[in-house]
Amino acid sequence: MVENYIVSIANKTTLRRSLLQKRRSLSPTQWRAKSDRICKQLQSFPLYTEAKTILAYFSFRQEPDLSLLFKSKQERQRWGFPRCVGKSLVWHFWQPGEKLVRGKFGILEPLLDSPTISVSEVDLILVPAVAGDRQGYRLGYGGGFYDRLLTSPQWQNIPTIGIVFEFAYLFTLPIDPWDTRLKYICTEEDVHFGSARK
Repeated sequence: MVENYIVSIANKTTLRRSLLQKRRSLSPTQWRAKSDRICKQLQSFPLYTEAKTILAYFSFRQEPDLSLLFKSKQERQRWGFPRCVGKSLVWHFWQPGEKLVRGKFGILEPLLDSPTISVSEVDLILVPAVAGDRQGYRLGYGGGFYDRLLTSPQWQNIPTIGIVFEFAYLFTLPIDPWDTRLKYICTEEDVHFGSARK
């Protein structure tokens, strides 16, 4: 059991390093074009267009950039972004033009006094990832923030879409017992079924 755990961690670490290097190798033009295509995929996806309160992220280390969505947001859509507090994520409303600060990991975050979001208000979560697979599993960054969030009972029924570039959409990922499947994985090519597949 311990040996399997060590192998899984080693596999994830190696795979994460390789995919992050590939992501960093994208030119600014490639990164922008792929990011905008992801946004277009989401804008034509019913789960996204029908959502009123959407939790998202600010791009960091050449993650797919979703800012096109925020800039062209529908009037009825509200956006939430996380602050890292201890080992948890606390979600705050934010809209373009409002001030942001750098958190402890260097990621942009809403201000501490920004209005917080309750779980009952959330319609959809756009989840950042290093990779995703055909079963809906996600390779994160190793901090466990989203694993803890998505496995907590009050969050489990909220639809999730993992956001990755197509090269990081893999057939299968090494998984651990605490890994949770996402409903969908969105790339610049398509919105792929994950755990929503019957």
